[in-house]
Amino acid sequence: MTPASRVHDRALLDALDACDPEPFAGDVWRITRKGRDPLRGAAANGRWSLSGGFEVLYTSLDRDGAFAEIGYRLAMEPVWPSRAEHEIHRIAAATARNLRFADVASLSPLGVDPARYASLDYAATQAIAAAAHFLEFDGLLVPSARYACLNLVVFTDRAEGGALDLRESQPVDWAAWRMTQRPTP
Repeated sequence: MTPASRVHDRALLDALDACDPEPFAGDVWRITRKGRDPLRGAAANGRWSLSGGFEVLYTSLDRDGAFAEIGYRLAMEPVWPSRAEHEIHRIAAATARNLRFADVASLSPLGVDPARYASLDYAATQAIAAAAHFLEFDGLLVPSARYACLNLVVFTDRAEGGALDLRESQPVDWAAWRMTQRPTP
């Protein structure tokens, strides 16, 4: 089934439609490869996006959360990519209609297995995101699978002009970050 013809589970649509949307206004953090537009979303396969579907912009409410998310992905490589250059961006975000899930347990009634949330099994979370997008929410405030914070996932086609404003960018020093991740003796 193609993303455009995705059929949404009626019970999931009803559950999300019953939720009160929340606005969000504040700074968020995002790490991208150097030179990539930090406000550009992606339609790649991810926890809250289905490949080939709508674009999302993954951000974290905590700077360290952004490092943990991308650092996890880079650590999955057989060898740490030493030549890859990244930047961390602080973005002012303002969205009006978000679904907020404060913790993994709050996703459980929607089909997310809390014990598997940190895994790469994205079926349940992708279904939630697709249904939320269908219901015209702006995005999702969801728990990070890699750090104790919330992430803001913005549906970029719902972000109105001025909803995302780049405030600052800095180069990422992965070697320094990795040193902070090692246990001390």
